[in-house]
Amino acid sequence: MSADQATSFGAEAANYEAGRPEYPFDAVAWMLEPMPAGSRRIVDVGAGTGKLTRVIAHAPGAEVVAVDPDPEMLEALRRSVPGIPTFQGSAERMPLPEASVDAAVLGQAWHWVDPIAASTELGRVVRPGGVLGLIWNIRDERADWVRRLTDIMHSSSAENMINGPGSGGPRVEAPFARLETQRWEWHRPMTRAQLRQMALSRSYLITAPPEERAEILRGMDQLFDELGLADGTIDLPYVTHAFRAVRDE
Repeated sequence: MSADQATSFGAEAANYEAGRPEYPFDAVAWMLEPMPAGSRRIVDVGAGTGKLTRVIAHAPGAEVVAVDPDPEMLEALRRSVPGIPTFQGSAERMPLPEASVDAAVLGQAWHWVDPIAASTELGRVVRPGGVLGLIWNIRDERADWVRRLTDIMHSSSAENMINGPGSGGPRVEAPFARLETQRWEWHRPMTRAQLRQMALSRSYLITAPPEERAEILRGMDQLFDELGLADGTIDLPYVTHAFRAVRDE
């Protein structure tokens, strides 16, 4: 992965918001379950347009702040989740005081970070006994057409981290304890337009040369034609992978 890819999403913030799925509430609740009683201050790191921020903000009593390296993504977040404090920063360079939050969560983001530096820095801002939560929505490639879709779009760093050959999942270092993990399977009805928006929000397409980007979209259209997908919808299967680790006391 490159720095250009990691900070490329702002150019396609509208497609990201429309094309990317929401996170299942049960998965987010599980991720935050170990927080100490009375805890409520949570930072969403790499918050993007606020997909994960929205879910957390609905938790009773939650106080959420959002951090992202891309100012365009933060502007989109302020429109989609009004009233949430936003800060420019990253998992390796947090704009928050020491021991100031009860949990740090990252949605579709840990694969962009340096796991050693990020673990150290998030350990600085998360209080002892607090939680680090990581979550990804990954397309379920047990379906043949979904595998074909990935072949056309190219696999992502997140998909390779979670499902790639020999992948061990995300790496987390001290001061966070051993990662626990759970998964949720579900389907998202999507139109042809939404599937294109999902593809256009991916870093590979955003940073690809125009001719390669056009070729990928042509390949997607050919697949959609084979599936008979015009103005109708198709159920895109997803698996949500959630991870949690408690900060050492």
